[in-house]
Amino acid sequence: MTSPLLADYSLGVAWKELGDLEQARAVPPAGTRVHVGFLDSEDMAMRVSMVRAVRRAGFVPVPIIAARRLLSKAVLLQYLAELQAAGATGCVLIVAGDPERPRGPYADAASVIGSGLLEYHDVREVSMAGHPGGHPAVADGVLWRSLAGKAAALEQHGLEGGVVTQFAFDADLVLTWLGQVRARGLRLPVRIGVPGPASVRRLLAYASRCGVSVSAPVAREYGFSLADPAGEAGPDRFIRALAAGYDVRLHGEVKLHFNTFGGFAATAEWISQFRQ
Repeated sequence: MTSPLLADYSLGVAWKELGDLEQARAVPPAGTRVHVGFLDSEDMAMRVSMVRAVRRAGFVPVPIIAARRLLSKAVLLQYLAELQAAGATGCVLIVAGDPERPRGPYADAASVIGSGLLEYHDVREVSMAGHPGGHPAVADGVLWRSLAGKAAALEQHGLEGGVVTQFAFDADLVLTWLGQVRARGLRLPVRIGVPGPASVRRLLAYASRCGVSVSAPVAREYGFSLADPAGEAGPDRFIRALAAGYDVRLHGEVKLHFNTFGGFAATAEWISQFRQ
């Protein structure tokens, strides 16, 4: 697979995948970006430990900061300070997070960006969330205004930016959304969320949890049937469709980000084989 979409892919990892990370450390190229999760089941020490493990493996950690899960300004300060001590504040991904209501002073990614704390801790680049398929709880107009507002805030604070999207199964929908992003004057690089190879049952469970709609025609195009959740599915058709429709003049700088629903090691191995 020679598409530029795969020239600089990124991966996600969670604390429970520490063994997977060690097992697969020789598979992704050195310097690959690895996003480190921010889940309720993980405390700060676990997250920082995972960040350090990603660095030891030769990858570039991209810590995720979930704004609504931050209990206080002090918690954000402590996390940034510990990431800075670990040499891992070069790039972070800031999302609002799943809680319906903020647990502290930060209601969304924009409030964290606007705090001024990021640049104080040597953060140089901030990625933010994009939603090609929309968001079940947020109107499309609000999503577009939010994306533009965060991009403007990053520029105001002297920070580089990027977008990492929610995963999707419909390549046409993603390409249309990319065209809309560029038509609105947003030139930030975009990483398209891709589900790594996993069981259909698991893919559907994550889709339901994340508000990603999966119609029967889209499922068939992707390579699985909604009536047969016992099978396995990989993103090969999706990536090929993206590559076939991708036009750098229309869509700008685009790369892929793999969600490791089937495990970090299995996803890394699949990518390596697919690229060959």
